[in-house]
Amino acid sequence: MPSVFGRVRFSRLLVLAGLPLCLATVADRVGQAAADVVTQALDLNARDTADLREAANAVFQAIPSQVPTVKGNPVTREKVELGRMLWFDWRLSSSGVISCNSCHSLAAGGSDNVETSIGHGWQKGPRNAPTVLNAVFNAAQFWDGRAEDLRSQARGPIQAAVEMASTPEYVVSVLASIPEYRRRFAAAFPGEPDALTFDNVTRAIEDFEATLITPAARFDQFLEGNLGVLSAQEKRGLKLFLETGCAGCHNGINLGGQDYFPFGVVERPGGDVLPPEDKGRFAVTHTASDAYVFRAVPLRNVALTAPYFHSGKVWSLEQAVAIMGTAQLGKELTSEETGAIAAFLRTLTGEPPRIELPVLPPSTAQTPRPETRMRGPPQLSGAQDASVRR
Repeated sequence: MPSVFGRVRFSRLLVLAGLPLCLATVADRVGQAAADVVTQALDLNARDTADLREAANAVFQAIPSQVPTVKGNPVTREKVELGRMLWFDWRLSSSGVISCNSCHSLAAGGSDNVETSIGHGWQKGPRNAPTVLNAVFNAAQFWDGRAEDLRSQARGPIQAAVEMASTPEYVVSVLASIPEYRRRFAAAFPGEPDALTFDNVTRAIEDFEATLITPAARFDQFLEGNLGVLSAQEKRGLKLFLETGCAGCHNGINLGGQDYFPFGVVERPGGDVLPPEDKGRFAVTHTASDAYVFRAVPLRNVALTAPYFHSGKVWSLEQAVAIMGTAQLGKELTSEETGAIAAFLRTLTGEPPRIELPVLPPSTAQTPRPETRMRGPPQLSGAQDASVRR
């Protein structure tokens, strides 16, 4: 018969494994043989979990704890601090009330939790605002991937008539009128005779956005070897995510954001979810095969960024999973399956970046006043106006 120490240890194993504690009593009664049988079952479950982790590591990567490098734009403390100030400064908009953080709130998962953002003159944008958290890991930016990096992305909303409705010249004139901004641009871009340029505005914002990463999600901990961090339902969801085909599009470090796919491969969703007038990447490439093609949405922190899809019409994560099952995979997922996959997706919520609100320098007598520009958005070129699409 097992020793008292052995019986206690065995009982704890059963509890940790989620098995009924009464099995420990059975083991006490029938002896070591029964204990060995159940222990072997526990070992098999542990091996299954280890195999699941190995399969996941072949498809996904954990978010690093260190800020990643940015191609062609080294991340420096001075640029990050300047970018943080610009991110929250509403004076970059022609109305003087909209900042980058208005539509990509760092207090709301890097998005704004509405169907489509409200911009200049209370206009509604045509697409749901993507999260900026971990955006540095995406192969391209916006739903249609028209911006190759965060620097290119930062140019669009500032100039879009439906968003901040500003111009590069106006932004530079505002910043140049404020002595502290002039000093900070000179410090962030040393050696440049004219450091305060619109291009450097976007470079500073890019460096700040590169710091907006969310490491240490429970899924990351699982990838790194903590086999007990996920519940049975969450592991079931991960297994389904891999086996049903979800990972075919949503893979890599961001579980998406790396490639483009047609929405409605098997069955096109309704017009509320997939508006017929929004043809996605077709507007960028003008290639017929790109009609209704979109970048695979990154799923990191997806539990924080409802509503879902580029139309922003779906508020339930379980409903979004079910729609993707029928539209992309041709599978009618059961409520148990959608619940398990949604439970797994909630393990992708990482530690949010700790951002302190900056104290912005005051305007001066020379700072352009927004009220002189409220008669309407500035006239933009066709290329600038196209940036309205997210």
